[in-house]
Amino acid sequence: MLQFGQGQVHAIDAQTLKQGLAQNAVILIDVREPAEFSAEHIPGAMLVPLSRFDPRKIPQPQGKQLVLYCHSAARSAIAAQKLLNAGFSQVAHLSGGIIAWKQAGLPTER
Repeated sequence: MLQFGQGQVHAIDAQTLKQGLAQNAVILIDVREPAEFSAEHIPGAMLVPLSRFDPRKIPQPQGKQLVLYCHSAARSAIAAQKLLNAGFSQVAHLSGGIIAWKQAGLPTER
């Protein structure tokens, strides 16, 4: 199981995210806009665009780790900080975003 320290945003790499997804240990949230998500996204991701991001609408982790991603990691870092400010204790985002995921040779879907 992925473990992150509490009270800070952690950056993880694509391989760590892949492992967490394979272990069903992650809730993966894409904070890009709907058109970006429709074009391609990481399998298993749920869409919660930063433009409408409301921490109250994020599912409680219940033993899983929240991991956010966007195109390059700028928006996901902002969203992750919003979650921490709202009281979520363990939050991470994908370093390099979906760009890094694809550079690692990992799949996307439409």
